[in-house]
Amino acid sequence: MESGSFFDLSRKDLALSRLREGGVEWTLPFALMERLVKSGTPYAEHARSLRSDNVTVAGASFDWFDAKLPGEIADEINLSNYEIAEHTDERRAALAQALDRLSLVHPEGFTRVREFVRGLLWVGLKPGVRTSSLTSSSDPALPYVIVFSEKARHHIPPNTVSPEPSRLFLAENLLHEGTHQSISFHVLQRQVFADGYSSKTSPKIEIAWRAAQGADRNQFWEIDRAFHATCVYNQLLRFRQTELGRDDLTPNERVSFQSAYDEGLPAVRYLMRKLELLSEHFSSHGVELLADLRHQTDQL
Repeated sequence: MESGSFFDLSRKDLALSRLREGGVEWTLPFALMERLVKSGTPYAEHARSLRSDNVTVAGASFDWFDAKLPGEIADEINLSNYEIAEHTDERRAALAQALDRLSLVHPEGFTRVREFVRGLLWVGLKPGVRTSSLTSSSDPALPYVIVFSEKARHHIPPNTVSPEPSRLFLAENLLHEGTHQSISFHVLQRQVFADGYSSKTSPKIEIAWRAAQGADRNQFWEIDRAFHATCVYNQLLRFRQTELGRDDLTPNERVSFQSAYDEGLPAVRYLMRKLELLSEHFSSHGVELLADLRHQTDQL
């Protein structure tokens, strides 16, 4: 993280300094949220009601949030149907094992998570809610915080599902959201897209493998969404390659990762081609990023 930048939580800033001096460091990402959303809602003050259960792995510390999720925050990041899952020894062990796997086997990925993730929201659907649970998510409006559910121990999006929980699946989903956060930081600080680009008027890229999901937003992606997805796919396919090259996977994990890799590779190649055809919608810096993405894709 560039020292003194907007996302530098240690920079000299009156509001951030007050939170640090008040011993509520876990609220710092919510202070940034106030400035990004600009709704006038004091998200950092609401976040004071959260409790931070520290999880430390390989020298990296994460705030695993507990207590009731404030409604003002939940509404802003589309979590109104969710509540924070109870902290248990099993969940703590699952988190530690997933992060440990990243640190030992995927050090580059762990460095990314360490830099761009501070807060962990393990959530579950509220009682009585009848809808499919999210696996994992993150929101550019809330930097440094990622969200996941029990499903993240069983599901490699979009289509690989296992009846058995795995620390490797959770590790991938943590990396998935950490990568999204890193891309969001970059897009917010650097001009990636051409002058005048807007997701509202962006040309759409058809996503045939999401057709079964019905909604247009899943079947047709804006250029910025496709760019995010291509970056994430590249990261996760390298993660899956590494795992498939190891000899400590269970048979179920091996089958699952092979299936996810085989499904993801044609998807990232397709997205890469489509983005290159739409390169006029990128800035000169964005075109350089596309060239780097092309290099990464060709190595898969």
